[in-house]
Amino acid sequence: MPGALPLNIVTVCVSAVLCATRSDPVPCPTCQGRHSGAAQRLRSRTLDPCYGFKRGPGEEPVPPGWSGRREPAGRSADRTSRCPAAAPPAPTRGRHNAGGGRSAAANGRRRSPQAPPPVPEVLPSAEEVAELYRELSRHPGLSTACLGPDLTTQYGGKYCSLYTEWLQRDLARAENIKFCRQYLIFHDGASIVYSGPAGTCSEIKDELLSKESPSGALKAVLRKVPGKEKEKEKEKQFLEIWDQNSKVKSIDLTALDKHSSVYDDDQFGCLAWSHSETHLLYVAEKKRPKAESFFQSKAPELGTSSEDVGHPKKEDAPLKGVQFVYHEDWGETLSTRSVPVLCVLDIEGSSISVLEGIPEHLSPGQAFWSPGDTGVVFVGWWHEPFRLGLRHCTNRRSALFYVDLTGGRCEPLSEDTRAVWSPRLSPDCCRIVYLENEALGPHQQCSRLRMYDWYTKHTSTVLEAVPRQAWGTFPGIYCSALPGLCWAADSRRLVLDTAQRSQQDVFVVDTVTGATTSLTADTPQGSWSVLTIDRDILVARFSTPSCPPTLRVAVLPGAGQEAQARWVCLQDAPPVPGISWGIRTLQPPPEQEHPQYGGLDFDAILLRPSEGPSTQKPPLVVMPHGGPHSVFTAGWMLYPAALCRVGFAVLLVNYRGSLGFGQDSVASLPGNVGTQDVRDVQLCVERVLQEEPLDAGRVALVGGSHGGFLACHLLGQFPDTYHACVVRNPVVNIASMVASTDIPDWCLTETGLPYVPDAVPDPAQWTEMLLKSPMRYIDRVRAPVLLMLGEDDRRVPPKQGLEYYRALKARGVPTRLLWYPGNNHALAGVEAEADGFMNIVLWLLKHLQC
Repeated sequence: MPGALPLNIVTVCVSAVLCATRSDPVPCPTCQGRHSGAAQRLRSRTLDPCYGFKRGPGEEPVPPGWSGRREPAGRSADRTSRCPAAAPPAPTRGRHNAGGGRSAAANGRRRSPQAPPPVPEVLPSAEEVAELYRELSRHPGLSTACLGPDLTTQYGGKYCSLYTEWLQRDLARAENIKFCRQYLIFHDGASIVYSGPAGTCSEIKDELLSKESPSGALKAVLRKVPGKEKEKEKEKQFLEIWDQNSKVKSIDLTALDKHSSVYDDDQFGCLAWSHSETHLLYVAEKKRPKAESFFQSKAPELGTSSEDVGHPKKEDAPLKGVQFVYHEDWGETLSTRSVPVLCVLDIEGSSISVLEGIPEHLSPGQAFWSPGDTGVVFVGWWHEPFRLGLRHCTNRRSALFYVDLTGGRCEPLSEDTRAVWSPRLSPDCCRIVYLENEALGPHQQCSRLRMYDWYTKHTSTVLEAVPRQAWGTFPGIYCSALPGLCWAADSRRLVLDTAQRSQQDVFVVDTVTGATTSLTADTPQGSWSVLTIDRDILVARFSTPSCPPTLRVAVLPGAGQEAQARWVCLQDAPPVPGISWGIRTLQPPPEQEHPQYGGLDFDAILLRPSEGPSTQKPPLVVMPHGGPHSVFTAGWMLYPAALCRVGFAVLLVNYRGSLGFGQDSVASLPGNVGTQDVRDVQLCVERVLQEEPLDAGRVALVGGSHGGFLACHLLGQFPDTYHACVVRNPVVNIASMVASTDIPDWCLTETGLPYVPDAVPDPAQWTEMLLKSPMRYIDRVRAPVLLMLGEDDRRVPPKQGLEYYRALKARGVPTRLLWYPGNNHALAGVEAEADGFMNIVLWLLKHLQC
């Protein structure tokens, strides 16, 4: 568990770090990271492997517009000398050979880049492609971080432990594994003096949730325990309490039978300590009464023994006629969530109570203890007249509520006509900030930051939605949640990450003045995510399209000095060789401008294989994102990186309607899907083929969800441009999808029609949905199509893909369908993801004649 390490262990770790040096055999030319296996067999031209294109000897300059983007004041445009995993070229004090510990002084040193070996055009065999995927899929992703309490050394210095959790694909076991790693951070309150790893990684098994107590002395863990197969036992859930030496409590929640399964998702779920550290708050599925058939035969009643008289076991009588009653759920990835309840565990008494007083029309979640532990604050979602899909839908009617534990009174703390989520209590327990959107409308929007004062009962708007993004100013809030710990120690400022066009940055917000300052303006371009902040020590994740996630730490400077924040890399991730990338901004022609929202532009990220003197023009894979109100940020993505390493250039298009470009961009797309977004992608493709050394005769489409919708549209509207296509769970017919999806409001909203729960579309509206669908152009499709469908997809039901498959087959278009049982919309299962990649590559190689 996270927490302080004994001083003698700290001394040993520091000694090892100060003395050890790296001796790995093959240095990365830019960052001195190490690569092996298939990575060493690939070649590249002279480039910056982490941040973008660099001219090779005798090559033409990079085309205008691909140099990154218009840079804000203070952001460096130099991507050839700043590597996210850069390390000193020589052994330095503070460098550890087992994990990249470094001193803050050493972190800024650089080494001149050298030319990595060139890359072949396309990997020739399935075996080599599989080996490449195996290697790249090993890169772990950083999921959570937790800082332990500050301790003081015998010399007066301060240090704390940093506990991190990572996720990694295990292809042999066909599952995602979770492991933890700890680090030591020495600081002086103003900067990081030294940081480095403490020990090796270890796998975390069967842990669903975990949370440290406010003091750091205890840790709560929700654990699943598989049932015994021989006894046909069901899976159990235990709530464990650990101190710094051992497990002190283990409570069998299943045996107590107060509720059904505990929620471990990030939509409703929570595990919150009371301020007194005597109680735990969590969310679980409400216990349903037992049901039986009208014709259930009863076992004969046995006589009662004298031993049973004092302790009779009374069970609830089963209800008849309710065995097959339909229970609504919350849709995609939340199919086991129906009626959540708030539960409190009394740690000392090992007793559980289900909170009463929650209105029947609300589903509670994201709960925490109020100041003074007098009650519970939670988000309540309306589920009348029926539940709609909640995953990735920040537009569902909801409000912030407080339920008093003494009187059971429940009262709203926010307006009840909006959509709110992600409430966070300040360290001084005086203020609660939360995110707010309009109810209904686009599923993702530019959000407002609101603040409720616990003692004055006043609610204020800290940040409004931003209509237009402009460099040098705050871009607006586009995030699924605030960090779990986001407040600075002064209880006035908070930190968050948000999309800024095609990258993601970290900002500090003054909740009193509304002033914002970027904490990553002077860092290399890429994607930043805040993991936690505690006592003003800030922990974040950083990656680029060619560099897997790295772990960064910084001390938040005082008010007014935030721009001076200095980031230190704790965990190196060597950049993947053979990938160069850049970002381009495009302006649609006048005839394609939106009549109400004119002047909008959009971005595209291009990854391409590094070129050698004799390399032929690579084929191009075009990938529009899903959503449609989503965004590709310049971070690590396995599929695009792996496709690029195979030998394809990959174009990621953030068409108008994407997040990070202002609310006007979001608002411009509903009513124009199938036209505006399609034309933006096509414009980008045509411009890239004109200005980049790419093979215009070998262009393919790959997209999922709304990205699949666009891919199918492009196949029909521009059949001469594209020669192969792969789509994952695509929307092909909005009219037939509206009655079967968990988000029927999406179908009408994006078509430009009003959504009313009790209204049935009229014939004109059905026609409008069909006319905006790819099926309208099915007769013009010629390119071979590979479809990948998740059997359990609730968002875009697989019947959509089947409809397209049959239409293509009937017209003699080469097509193939892959059906993945046990997978939902994302096809994120390790086995499905790996199989999907291999089939994508083989399909493209075959039909692009690579």
